[in-house]
Amino acid sequence: MANAEVVLLDCWPSPFGMRIRIALAEKGIKYEYKEEDLQNKSALLLQMNPVHKMIPVLIHNGKPVVESLIAVQYIDEVWKDKVPLLPSDPYLRAQAKFWADFVDKKEYMGQKGEEQEAAKKEFIESLKLMEGELGEKPYFGGESFGYVDVVLVPFYSWFYTYEVSGNFSIEAECPKLIQWAKRFIAPLADTAHCPDALPLAYVDACLFVVKSQQFTMPSDLWSPLLAGVLL
Repeated sequence: MANAEVVLLDCWPSPFGMRIRIALAEKGIKYEYKEEDLQNKSALLLQMNPVHKMIPVLIHNGKPVVESLIAVQYIDEVWKDKVPLLPSDPYLRAQAKFWADFVDKKEYMGQKGEEQEAAKKEFIESLKLMEGELGEKPYFGGESFGYVDVVLVPFYSWFYTYEVSGNFSIEAECPKLIQWAKRFIAPLADTAHCPDALPLAYVDACLFVVKSQQFTMPSDLWSPLLAGVLL
């Protein structure tokens, strides 16, 4: 299938978009990147994702694939001749999908006050569970970078935001998990445009969003950023 027919509708700070960028980079797939302003969504985005009207959207041969977990699986299945992301063993494959789903449900926090403290506690507990699953392995799948790594590592770019917002240190709580992320975040910054940490201006904007509670969905956290509300 022609790589030139791959398009990604995305917003740079989105950890969900980063997943797809990482998967495409790991497979060596060239694609056209289209940055979306989430306060002024393009006609193409609305056409390709009429249900949720959100990024990221992977377009292949004119057909949209939405939801980042599904898109990463799609990439792995379509370009199966490239380095595999999901294991071939059915049980290990099921386990990888379980942990990916766990990440989607647990790896963000955005409340304030007492609710934030409860969210922070749950967030740290979920990270410790992920750290336990990683164990002494170099990657979640074992000896090679795989699906769960792709799913989780983009949130590392947002950890600084969480730390500033919640006044805590993720590295102090989960040192092995941070070591895991630091091993390959630098290469991903080049291949998939994943930042080591979002700039402080982004952090300030996110804190404004959290404190004002203007948005409730995590994917909306970056809406005001590129639109220039605070930058």
